[in-house]
Parts: sequence; structure tokens; C-alpha cells
Amino acid sequence: MNQPIFIAMAVMATGLPAQQPPAIPAIPFPPLRSVTPLAPVTPLGPGGPFDVQLDLGRMQSDLARAQQEMAQAFAKDWPKAYIAGTVGNTVFDALAGAGLAFQGRAGATRSDVEYDQGTRALDDHRYEDAVKRFDAVIDSKSARADGALYWKAYALNRLGRRDDALAAITVLRRDYASSRWLNDAQALAAEIGQSSGKTASPAQETNEDLKLMAINSLMNVDPDRAMPLIEGILKGNSSPKVKDRALFVLTQNSSPRAQQILNEYARGAGNPDLQIKAIRYVGMSGTKDAQQLLTGYYNNTNDPAVKRVIIQSLMAAQASGPLFNLAKNEKRDDLRELSISMLGAMRATDQLSQLYASETSTDNRIRIVRALFIAGATDKLLDLMKNEKDPKVREEAIRSYARTPGATAETLAGFYSANTDPGTRRAIVNGLFERGDGKLLVDLARKESDPAMKSYIVQRLGNMPQNKEATDYMIELLK
Repeated sequence: MNQPIFIAMAVMATGLPAQQPPAIPAIPFPPLRSVTPLAPVTPLGPGGPFDVQLDLGRMQSDLARAQQEMAQAFAKDWPKAYIAGTVGNTVFDALAGAGLAFQGRAGATRSDVEYDQGTRALDDHRYEDAVKRFDAVIDSKSARADGALYWKAYALNRLGRRDDALAAITVLRRDYASSRWLNDAQALAAEIGQSSGKTASPAQETNEDLKLMAINSLMNVDPDRAMPLIEGILKGNSSPKVKDRALFVLTQNSSPRAQQILNEYARGAGNPDLQIKAIRYVGMSGTKDAQQLLTGYYNNTNDPAVKRVIIQSLMAAQASGPLFNLAKNEKRDDLRELSISMLGAMRATDQLSQLYASETSTDNRIRIVRALFIAGATDKLLDLMKNEKDPKVREEAIRSYARTPGATAETLAGFYSANTDPGTRRAIVNGLFERGDGKLLVDLARKESDPAMKSYIVQRLGNMPQNKEATDYMIELLK
């Protein structure tokens, strides 16, 4: 039996890709020595679930609008400014995550997710749930286990389980003797000692809410008087939400003292959570000094986790120059890769093109090609598709170009016809599959005379059950 017809029969009968010959995994990026392959992606197509360039453009606009509203609202409406900052943080996460995802790297580990869910549970006064979340982080022995022990003790204290809270602090001191959470733990232990014999009361939760209200009010009336109170909150045992808002106040206050405190926390004066928040708020501030400050933070730390946050914050600050320097000169491969990803997320096509011209590593060139795709650099990708000599990089450029909205069917069909190299043709087929272009794939299948390549195209079409052109062609093969 003709092989394409056999494949079509299998697809129509099972609704799944045929097993013989072996099915092609959905969108497998070519495995590299050190570049992580991308996860499977649903074909885009018209009205597809995720148009990368369109969604990134919207997120960049949302971030810029949040930064502008944050600055404009502060003088007249402080709560609105904080809400804008919260929106900006959400978009910040989405932009950074998009850049990471399309380089084949996960945005957060399971422990990170559990930790973040734990702190949200604290903010919502769901202390039992918080303890469970932090226990999962502690059991994983992740880099955030010491912070999880502190917040577990905090939650247990709020539940009135003071002995258990002190036990968690003891474990923190014993197992993490050099932890930056020890000062916070000491303050919490002192608070627990002072409240010994007293029953936990809902008034404690009301007090947290009152603190938030007081910060809002006092900053509108007397910012200078509020400053030492804010310092006390940051050094005390308030909830993550209260400390976050206190830190935000410093971001929006231009006084030398406020900026000094903010810089101290960004450089690591407090616990790791506050350092990360301080760095991110500096990046979101949109000030002229933000790029210089972030670069200084980067140069003054050896912690890769902190450096990753700074790189993401440089993206939020639209600091393409510093990111370009890191992408070119950073010695750690993971940090260099992240810098390239963030240049793509902020659509820094010129910097990526310069970087590509000076890069000799195949792996790094592929990373830059992926970033150019994120940036929507259709013309540059077309140039690389036509002129790149390295087969691996060229195939990546072909697939990336095929997935951009600016790619035309005429260009792709012509390039397919002009090249007989199987790797080049497969790259075009994969790119068309990923963008959901069933019509052009069917056209290529009808004209293809090589049985092996035709089978390859048909298998791709078999992975497009929602595409009418693909389904019609499968039926046509059965006639």
C-alpha cells in the first residue's frame, strides 16, 4: 500500500498520528549540546491560542502603561499607584516567562510555585494552607527552604501554635546557620516570647489591615514622618503583603533617605524576598537612574539567583544596552542565555543582530535566532534563512521565520522548491506546522515526489486534526 495513504488511514481511524513509521514528536526543537529543547507548542494558525509577537507587544504596552500610571497616580492617589505597581509586576512576570519559555527554559521550579502560593496564603490569612505549602518547599531542600522555614514559623505563630513556631525557628538556625533569614527569625522569636500565654486573636489580622491603611494615609500627608515607621515594618514581622507595600512606598519617594533604604535592600540588607522585590521595583520605576542602579547591583553580587532577577528587571527598565553587554560578556552560560532571551522579549532587534554578527558558537547563535523570533524580526530571520552557512542555525532560522506573522506562503514555497536538502525542507515543514498553515503543507505534499519527504509532511498534517485543509487531504488520500 502507498505509504502516505497508509498514514492517512491510520490517522482517520484513530484520531492520532500513525505509529508506523514512528510518529514525529510535536515540534521538537533540534537537541543541542547545551541548549534546552523547547517544549511542544500547539500550532498557531488563524485565531490560535498564542500569537507570540502579538501577545508580547500587548504585554510591553501593558507594562509601559502600568509604569506611567504608577508614576502619575502616586502624588494624588497612592492606593491607585500601588495597584498599578501590582499590575506591572504581573506583566513583568509574563514578559520574563515568555522570553524563558521560547528559549526552552522553565520560568519557575515547583518549589518556587509552592513558595509563592504559601506567601499568598499568608496574605489571605489561610495559615494552615501556608504551612502545607512551606513544608513542601522545606522537604525539597531547595534554595528557598530557609525562607520557607521562617514563613512556616510565622504562620504557626498566627495559628497560636507557638511551640511549633519556635521549633521551626530552631531548625532554621541549626540547618541554615548563615541564612539571611536569621535576623527575621530572631525578631519573630522575640515576638513569640512576648506573647507567651496569650491567645491568638483575630485582632492580629485587623492590625495587619490597619497597617496597610496607615501607610496609605501617612504617605499622602507626611512622607518624612512615615519613613522610620516604614523601616520598622521592613525589619519587623509583618505579612508579605505589608512588607511589599512598605517597600513600594520607598520606590515612590524621591527623598535621599528613601532611596538609600531602597538601595540597601536591593543590595541585600534584608532577607532574600525583600531584595528581589526591591530590585524589581527599581526596574519598574522607569527612572533614568534605574539602569545604572541595576547594573551596579549586578556587579556587586555573586548570587546567580539575584543576577537572574536583575537581568529580568533590566528588561522591565528597557535597558537594552546593559543587557547587550551581559549577553556578550557574561561568563555563566545560563545568565548569558537569559540576557539574550530578555533582549528578545523587549524586541531589541538591533542589539540581537549585532550580537549575532560577533558570535561564533552554534549554540549561542541558535539562542539568538530564537530571541529574534520572539522579537518578531522577520526580515533578519529571512536573511539568515537565505545566507547562514551553519546547517543547524539555518534550520532554526527557517523554522523561526516560518512561524512569524510576516512570513509569506510564496517565500516559503519558493524556498522549499529551490532547496533539495532534506534538513532544510523538514525545517520549512516544521515551521509551517507550528504556525498551523495546513493549506501550504497540503500544496507541498501534493507536489512532493520524494516518498520519504511526502510521508514526513503527511505525518505533520496528521497532527492537525482541527485544520480543515489537513483533514480534507487525509480523506483525499483514502479515495
